[in-house]
Amino acid sequence: MATNAELAAKLLRNAGDFFRNIGESSPQIKSQMEQNARTYDLVADWLEDDPTGEAPISADPDED
Repeated sequence: MATNAELAAKLLRNAGDFFRNIGESSPQIKSQMEQNARTYDLVADWLEDDPTGEAPISADPDED
């Protein structure tokens, strides 16, 4: 049985694939969709590498 972290990482990667597919069918937004996909992949990597770790960036733009 998969852990919550494994499941979450898989969902993030699937979301990245979704954004890539949207970008392939919409050239005018392809660049933005690829950036979104890379972001989801990066967070999936963090989750897989350290499931209980803190993100190296803040989710709150006002937080330092």
